[in-house]
Amino acid sequence: MREKVIELDNLKDIVKDNMTIMVSGFMGCGSPHKIIDKLVELGLKDLTLICNDTARIDYGVGKMVVNKQFKKIQATHIGLNAESIRQLNDKETEFELIPQGTMAERIRSAGAGLGGVLTSTGLGTLVAEGKESIIIDNKEFLIEKPIKADIAIIGASKVDKKGNTYYSGSGRNFGPIMATAADIVIVEADELVEVGEINPEHVMTPHIFIDYIVDGGKNNG
Repeated sequence: MREKVIELDNLKDIVKDNMTIMVSGFMGCGSPHKIIDKLVELGLKDLTLICNDTARIDYGVGKMVVNKQFKKIQATHIGLNAESIRQLNDKETEFELIPQGTMAERIRSAGAGLGGVLTSTGLGTLVAEGKESIIIDNKEFLIEKPIKADIAIIGASKVDKKGNTYYSGSGRNFGPIMATAADIVIVEADELVEVGEINPEHVMTPHIFIDYIVDGGKNNG
């Protein structure tokens, strides 16, 4: 079995400028906080972010927003991060605001190898601008294309050394679907355990989807 556990310093060899990255979390809940802090330290630039939101200026992926590391952000809302709003209004960063369910399904469709999803959400609004639509049974649907990334960085409650992953409660949010929709997947484990310590029935992301593991436990810095 290839060793998947890496140190935070190894991220400099994996994550590069201009990449598209997915980050799990809902206002920072379920986000990989130690990885985010390392990416801030590395000062990577011109990234494209795919995330439910931009958290807060001092928490979660919001720290990277403040550090001006993104050229484009695809999110469902940014309202609790004043810096995101400023960058949007000043046109410093390109934003694509996506209905939350649509974002989840676009990510899921990428992981499932689908050509996209059909939805009536957004018809007649700015969301529909520049997009194709289709009529099925006399009803119009937008054609929403899959969203995938070069790298997904996700947070999880418990991960074994093979990469089997368990998420606790609402920390689950976008992690499972993002793990299927990126070329490289890095998971930060609140608790890193030996193989076999996670009940197979509790595995929410199988190890086959995980490329690298960062031990984010309290006893590891």
